[in-house]
Amino acid sequence: MERTDYLEIDGSSPIYYALLAVLGLFVMIGLGAAYYMEHHGHHVTGMTNQIVWGTPHIFAVFLIVAASGALNVASIASVFGRAPYKPLSRLSGLLALALLMGGLAILVLDLGRPDRLIVAMTTYNFKSIFAWNIFLYTGFMVIVMVYLWMMMERRMNPYSKPVGLFAFVWRLVLTTGTGSIFGFLVARQAYDAAIMAPMFIVMSFSYGLAIFILVLMVSYWGTGRPLGDALLRRLKNLLGVFVAGVLYFVLAYHLTNLYMTEHHGVERFILTDGGPLTVAFWLGQIIMGSLLPLAVFYHPATGSSRTWIAVGAVLVILGGFAQMYVTIIGGQAYPLVIFPGKEVLSSGFYDGVVAQYAPSLWEMLLGFGGTALAFIIVALAVKLLRFLPASLSDDVVMPEAGLASASDEGAVRATG
Repeated sequence: MERTDYLEIDGSSPIYYALLAVLGLFVMIGLGAAYYMEHHGHHVTGMTNQIVWGTPHIFAVFLIVAASGALNVASIASVFGRAPYKPLSRLSGLLALALLMGGLAILVLDLGRPDRLIVAMTTYNFKSIFAWNIFLYTGFMVIVMVYLWMMMERRMNPYSKPVGLFAFVWRLVLTTGTGSIFGFLVARQAYDAAIMAPMFIVMSFSYGLAIFILVLMVSYWGTGRPLGDALLRRLKNLLGVFVAGVLYFVLAYHLTNLYMTEHHGVERFILTDGGPLTVAFWLGQIIMGSLLPLAVFYHPATGSSRTWIAVGAVLVILGGFAQMYVTIIGGQAYPLVIFPGKEVLSSGFYDGVVAQYAPSLWEMLLGFGGTALAFIIVALAVKLLRFLPASLSDDVVMPEAGLASASDEGAVRATG
């Protein structure tokens, strides 16, 4: 493959400025929602003493997990030496940074006292996975910035592979840490499982690549730059594998819990008796987030359509939010089992009672604001710096695909 030429986007069209205006408006609304919740207290939200992680955490954890997966495209190019993905590496690193910043912004603004973050940054309890995550998140940002420098500075290009390998290992550790937040909570029946860590890793691959495909398609559609079908199909097929992997881990998680008697209660709650949580699991997570995208990606009629590929990626993202809702809210809503196997007198403090939660408008606005922050970073960066290749046509990125297509056309003409 020939050397790739990268160019900034022009960014002078009314559509581009409208995009910045809309994203900026959402960011300002999110900041306003955060101020309102801090000023009036969290009683204006749907969160309670039982549900302490609400909708902002759903958005934040989704974005943080997706940030790790968004870097997967760059890792495939540098670590595994897959040349067709190399022109996408810069955008992959940029998107990973932006998604992580958006997710962390939501977390900080949802603390109620953002100023107390200084305490968390200066006082560490290394028995807590939260303390480890502070190092993992900040370290990830520094490593990805260095990785981008290695890729964008020609004289530093020889070092991009070792730095990329280090970034690959670091993001696996980061996502393991995020999954372990739930896996280490032994008091919660829905969490206490070692499979949470590898499941979150595969989820990151799926969510991050789905967002990457959509950003790539929108960027090249908006700028009028060529984007080859063969490259897009390759990304689509890879996303299908990740979606299938997530489905496998979800099935393994629930089948393992069904095998163990102590988890029958929480499984019944999630799978049959959870009301909105059960609907979110079956309709959102399983059908919309797994089965429908797999059908779209691998059916001959839809797997080669750009519109349907975009629809499939959107379904993966919506299914991911449903999965985060079931994991975060469902895990907290099920009552704590303080003395397993024992019969105890119940008090008036919600013992044995399923907690109720309905997200407030302020929580939703904060989540949308953080998401908008991530995408406005991407939109500004591609205008100011050379993140996007001038062309991603098949004859540039995958010459073998272009030659195969040309030979097929010649064969059709000869037989015709």
